[in-house]
Amino acid sequence: MTTVTDIRPLLIVLIGLIAPILIYLAGEKRRDLREGVTFITSIIIFLLVASMAPHIYGGGEYILETPELISGISISFLVDPLSMFFALLASLLWIVTSMFSVGYMRGLNEHKQTRYYAAFAISIAATMGIATSKNLFTLFIFYEILTIATYPLVIHEETKEAMKAGWKYLGYTLTAGAVFLLLALIITYDISGTLTFAENGFLTQDMASTQMLQLLFIIFIIGFGVKAAIMPLHGWLPSAMIAPTPVSALLHCVAVVKSGTFGVIRVVNNVFGIELTAAIGMGIALATIASITIILSMLVALKKDKLKAKLAYSTINELSYIVLGAALLSYFGIAGSIIHISNHAFMKIGMFFFAGAVFVATGKEYVSEMDGIGWRMPIHTLVFSIGALSLAGIPPLVGFVSKWYLIKGAIQAELYIFVLVLIASAILNILVFWPIIYKAFFKKPEVKVKAPVPKWITAPMLFAMAGTIILGLFALLPYSFLELAFIAADLYLP
Repeated sequence: MTTVTDIRPLLIVLIGLIAPILIYLAGEKRRDLREGVTFITSIIIFLLVASMAPHIYGGGEYILETPELISGISISFLVDPLSMFFALLASLLWIVTSMFSVGYMRGLNEHKQTRYYAAFAISIAATMGIATSKNLFTLFIFYEILTIATYPLVIHEETKEAMKAGWKYLGYTLTAGAVFLLLALIITYDISGTLTFAENGFLTQDMASTQMLQLLFIIFIIGFGVKAAIMPLHGWLPSAMIAPTPVSALLHCVAVVKSGTFGVIRVVNNVFGIELTAAIGMGIALATIASITIILSMLVALKKDKLKAKLAYSTINELSYIVLGAALLSYFGIAGSIIHISNHAFMKIGMFFFAGAVFVATGKEYVSEMDGIGWRMPIHTLVFSIGALSLAGIPPLVGFVSKWYLIKGAIQAELYIFVLVLIASAILNILVFWPIIYKAFFKKPEVKVKAPVPKWITAPMLFAMAGTIILGLFALLPYSFLELAFIAADLYLP
């Protein structure tokens, strides 16, 4: 592997951190300039990330080292295949979500839009930092910056319910998440003397007893599992749906929850490594917890009437697909885990955008109020329907690609019970979302459209639908997200 020292991993973070200053200088009175800064920043970051892709696809990596704060600890950056995967996805979807934000925030004439866009920019900067972290210390710093930056977005409405959801969010992510993660870092550094990621993990069985390593693994999973919404650490996520829909898209598809699953993948592959995780028996344990979350979350989703609540529990379900794939400790399981980060993002972001479009146009939030919405908003409902079909694993959509490789990963690991879990989840997805599609297209139109849907909302939705279809049809083409997932999986197997 060719390693090149480069400043671009740091630049994509710094540009995102400078943007909020310019956004505040533009302020509420110059909203075109403010939103222009948002778009220009997002495009520059995406182009910088994309410019590193050829070297990564060619088997190389980028690093940027800084002086050590103490022995073995520094704020340093790495762009390897997994980093590139996450950074490329997040920076691309930030552009899309920013476009949707303009239509949504203007369409509803939301208050404090400058604060919103500033917090949004800091959030994506933190996500870039998480993606390109070379060690656990750097990841921890940006992981907590992301928590603080997204808090103003969760409480944006500033109602009593929003403030309660915000405190719940901080309670979970700072108390359970940050404290356990910090404890894991301290223990890891104490037994190993380093926090720097390695391709096959840097912890070894002779560094501590099996019981100590098992405990450390559990502490890590709790730390990252809060944002990954592993049950019972998921409670903050449905409550956070009080936030504006673009924030829900950010939380569910681009940044927060994906940072949690990214952390789980790093722990399994780059901290413990496949062999050690298997040797201490934590792969099966993690896969079991993920499977319980997969099934229970959809059973809860069945009972919800509020559309965003259904989507929230569906996200909890899909995140545990990623965790399950990593826990299978097989080549196809790891590849399926990584590719589902992007596939879920394209599927679910379009579905959240639908919820936002319906709210802007009709003021409706509950499924029971949406009879005939497909006749009033056919294009937007089609986007939702394609996403729902993809979640169920219908070929040739991206959801099928994820489930195909996750099932192959379970078979490869000879853990056939998890094949049944994935099939059961697909059936539950149909049970959750088919009634919505039926009500939308086969019930007499009752809902009334009070305002036209802005093009700034429709265009991102069409992009999400196109991604859900095209990335499924052409998943195996060179330079695809799937190829990047395979390159990463190759590195993690001894």
